[in-house]
Amino acid sequence: MATGRTHRPATRSRGIPEATVARLPLYLRALTALSERSVPTVSSEELAAAAGVNSAKLRKDFSYLGSYGTRGVGYDVEYLVYQISRELGLTQDWPVVIVGIGNLGAALANYGGFASRGFRVAALIDADPTMAGKPVAGIPVQHTDELESIIRDNGVSIGVIATPAGAAQQVCDRLVAAGVTSILNFAPTVLSVPDGVDVRKVDLSIELQILAFHEQRKAGEEGAAGAAAVPAAPRTDSATGQGPDGDVPAVMPA
Repeated sequence: MATGRTHRPATRSRGIPEATVARLPLYLRALTALSERSVPTVSSEELAAAAGVNSAKLRKDFSYLGSYGTRGVGYDVEYLVYQISRELGLTQDWPVVIVGIGNLGAALANYGGFASRGFRVAALIDADPTMAGKPVAGIPVQHTDELESIIRDNGVSIGVIATPAGAAQQVCDRLVAAGVTSILNFAPTVLSVPDGVDVRKVDLSIELQILAFHEQRKAGEEGAAGAAAVPAAPRTDSATGQGPDGDVPAVMPA
């Protein structure tokens, strides 16, 4: 099996747009679910709905892979799983290090989806000396003093940062200097990296804030709709207390 340091996905060299690359994992997740149910073929409409995109966009994305469905039959599920997995580099072995084994780092270490998707947690690293040697998800935690040698010995090219914000940039700099070229950042800060290093940021608080915005907007729309549904009270003359046609309203103001 190939290792992550010597083989990289061919998506950029083949000119696949970044927006398409970002959707490939969505298709793969939907296809994997179909495969687990032993579904042999799927139409573009069905797969698009499962992935949350429109079918025209899906067909365009698949054209970059050179994959075209059969009219009246659809796409072969198993072949598409293999094709997308290969394009994403998931048919290779990608050793990963996780730096920062607090609550979040420990949760990531225990996540079972890494191995099934081509990622092997090669090491868990933390700056707290009392953590050294303690097993998390069956892997002993190692001290940050060993970071460079761990990356070198395991051929690591992907690093996951789950440290506090204040430590993230220093950890990032050490990862890059040691040869890591792709970083998944969970720390609530923006990292500065040189050209040739890819960073993907996951900020749960930002995602929650976006959801809060949508909830507030929905609440405002519901409130506006409710206000519109209440009929306006008849206008009265402030001096006489009479309505617009000279009628006295049924309920007089106190």
